[in-house]
Amino acid sequence: MENSTEIVSFVLAAYGNIGELKYLYFSIMLLWYLSICVANTVLIIVIYVDKRLHEPMYILLCNLFVNEIGGSTSLYPLMLSQMFSDTHEVTLLWCFLQMCYIYTCASVEFCSLAAMAYDRYVAICYPLHYSVIMNTGRVGMIILFVWMYSFVNFIFSFSFVIHLKFCGNVIDKVFCDHHLVIKLACSASVLNKSSDLLFAFFTIVISVSFISVSYMKILAVCLNTSKENKQKAISTCTPQIFSLSNMFVGGIFHFVDSRFHVAHVPDKVRIILSVYLLICQPMVTPFMYGYNLPKIRQSCKRFLFNRKINV
Repeated sequence: MENSTEIVSFVLAAYGNIGELKYLYFSIMLLWYLSICVANTVLIIVIYVDKRLHEPMYILLCNLFVNEIGGSTSLYPLMLSQMFSDTHEVTLLWCFLQMCYIYTCASVEFCSLAAMAYDRYVAICYPLHYSVIMNTGRVGMIILFVWMYSFVNFIFSFSFVIHLKFCGNVIDKVFCDHHLVIKLACSASVLNKSSDLLFAFFTIVISVSFISVSYMKILAVCLNTSKENKQKAISTCTPQIFSLSNMFVGGIFHFVDSRFHVAHVPDKVRIILSVYLLICQPMVTPFMYGYNLPKIRQSCKRFLFNRKINV
């Protein structure tokens, strides 16, 4: 127990000894990170500049794009620096900060999809009252609530970790994982070990339940409407369903990798699957929600090529 007070850093062991391949991996990850930042930043600027996109749906999308940059920034800078490190050490403070950043952004992602599902529910089920219910002030309050709820959710979960004393410091991942950090504690209660499950419940289960109810009500309305409105509703909701499914799959990869040792899966494959959500989702979102929407696509063309937005 004496050694527990001497732990001042964690070792991210999943990097291993990549040798000369570190230059290739660094180049690929840097290019991917820059692509994520550029793809999402362009959409944020376009939505901000084009007054015609100052509608609830696009404002909520803008919040989602901001979160994609934030979530990526919680992983890539540290990961890129670790590729050239010989020890792959990260201090406890930076490890805890990364955990806060990653898990808060993950919660914001799910909660934002829930907010967007509610927006589509109001738009499709109460079209005549949409502008009243989803006014600018209400949308701002929703976005503020999403971020506050996500941050408080993580802090509540993290409160079971911060006071722990650690007897080990090796984390078999490329980032600081909540559950693996708890496993390094000298002693942890069942509640400590289940704190990440509490976070998952308040993040995933509640958000998915809210989204499911919204879509069931949308579906009920669509079944009793015209074919044109059905197609419009489907085209609007499909990206959200795809994005949610992609996040759900990524969440399962992360959960399984953290809690179970899958011996027959190669290490490199396991590492990729463990960060699937942080690697793929930030790139999927701008194309699924942004450039795929005709109104945003047209605004992007005017912004990028004509340098002029008519307001």
